[in-house]
Amino acid sequence: MIFQTSCAGCDRPGPALCTTCRFALVGRSASTAPPGIVTAVPFTGRARSVVLALKYRNRRAVARHLAGLLVNRLVEQGMQHELDVVTWAPTSRSRRADRGYDQAELIARTVARQLGRPCRRLLEREGPAVSQTGRSRAARLHGPAFRARPGIGGRTVLVVDDVVTTGATLRAAASALAAAGAGAVRLAAVAATPTSSPAVRPPAPRAVGVAA
Repeated sequence: MIFQTSCAGCDRPGPALCTTCRFALVGRSASTAPPGIVTAVPFTGRARSVVLALKYRNRRAVARHLAGLLVNRLVEQGMQHELDVVTWAPTSRSRRADRGYDQAELIARTVARQLGRPCRRLLEREGPAVSQTGRSRAARLHGPAFRARPGIGGRTVLVVDDVVTTGATLRAAASALAAAGAGAVRLAAVAATPTSSPAVRPPAPRAVGVAA
């Protein structure tokens, strides 16, 4: 079998993200996210395809572009100057083991590099590993529990995630960091699920798997 790279947004043979899809993502207007959360694009159309490709199809190369979209939004709001450290809302250990990586971590580390800030793993999930994926919007109102690592006293922390629906996960992360002594916590996600959209679910398997 011959393997070739293809675009994560439209599946055309070529680079990890073709020129057409790059322009399509840049042209998307900012979505309406839960209060206090900065987002770059709505979780619809090409943006949804690209995020799901990162999340479920091992398309790690697109993390750099998605992070760039979020950095642009953070810079537009002047937030980059107040940040001391970047972290992420970690997925469950089982999800990370299945995928071999945490997509939120990939995005967060790239965001940190582009902003010139350190990136540290500051959060751990606690309790049963209940994934938010596939749950209804109402069920997502009760986010996971997190424990923050020590050593962040007085710092302003940016917490990054890939997709936000109700904001429960990011708010739970913020609460844990605040309890650990963070001076301030800022929240951001690449994409926000529109209010009328169904729950986020893994895409159907492709006939031909292509990694890029």
